[in-house]
Amino acid sequence: MKALCITEDLDRPTTALFIGLRRSGVDLRVSCPSSSPNRSLLAEAGVPLLEPSFSKKLDRAGIERLRTELRKDYDIVHLFSNKALRNGLVAARGTRARIVAYRGIVGNVSFLDPASWMRFLNPRIDRIICVAEAVRTYFLNMRPKFLRMPPDRPVTIHKGHSLDWYTAQPADLRQFGVPENAFTIACVANYRPRKGIEVLVAALERLPQGCDAHLLLVGQMDSPKLDKAVRKAGVEDRVHRLGFRTDAPSITAACDVFVLPSVKREGLARSLIEAMAYGVAPIVTDCGGSPELVRHEECGLVVPVRDAAALADAIVLLCADPQLRRRYGAAARARIADHFRIETTIEKTLALYKELLAE
Repeated sequence: MKALCITEDLDRPTTALFIGLRRSGVDLRVSCPSSSPNRSLLAEAGVPLLEPSFSKKLDRAGIERLRTELRKDYDIVHLFSNKALRNGLVAARGTRARIVAYRGIVGNVSFLDPASWMRFLNPRIDRIICVAEAVRTYFLNMRPKFLRMPPDRPVTIHKGHSLDWYTAQPADLRQFGVPENAFTIACVANYRPRKGIEVLVAALERLPQGCDAHLLLVGQMDSPKLDKAVRKAGVEDRVHRLGFRTDAPSITAACDVFVLPSVKREGLARSLIEAMAYGVAPIVTDCGGSPELVRHEECGLVVPVRDAAALADAIVLLCADPQLRRRYGAAARARIADHFRIETTIEKTLALYKELLAE
């Protein structure tokens, strides 16, 4: 079986997937940016590497290069980004290759959007690997009903992980102005309205005096709207915006809880999985794939979206009960280890490839 995978985000789970498929007997080649931090791991594992195929949304020179590559008789072309999907679908015309797409978030696909027909709604796609069941459900419930895609096209395969990847030591939060022994909340994301950061700030304002929590916002958080929300809540001294950090997992590991307050379109957030792998008790909203990761009152808490009061209540509960925090944190770590294994992702992806070739 010969497969070509094209990605722009060579994260650790995707890297491990490629190496696992190669070791399982797939003649697999990978196209990824030369600057990808995990590219060397692929080279060390003997995975043949190609230079990036596309530099823009519709790259005619890149399409021609890929057409030349596809003349080498690939069975599977696995496309991991919108850019790869749009260009790859054009390049694969007239070939026998089966097309597999990857979708990591809920929504933003519509039968009324011409761009969607150039990507996920294109009938040339044989399978869409959905990172969460919430993504698959969205595809199957799209309207109008008579246009819905075949039910076997979207397939849920959770992105797998290994606890061995998460070995960073907890950071000293005092370097960020956090008082020693303060109750700390981590939130790792880049600011977007759908991430619900203002709801988290509003929840911080609602906390009683006995829960003097400090919020660490890690990621690109420059936003006039967020500035206004922090000032309005009067919590400037308890909100620490750290910007983009390469040591984000160390910061999360040092916090008491992790909160992901998304209001829509969430998939399986990498930052949430990292927090759970480090044994940090999570609080998430009932949004997208988050409840697939966090089972309510078993390994964390799930609250309604856009509900600052419910989010504040969840924070207060964990602030007041260190034993419960530890129990949820241990259960969260075990859930990643038992139910989101990279070995399972490799097995299911390989089975999907074989199924396509058998059809």
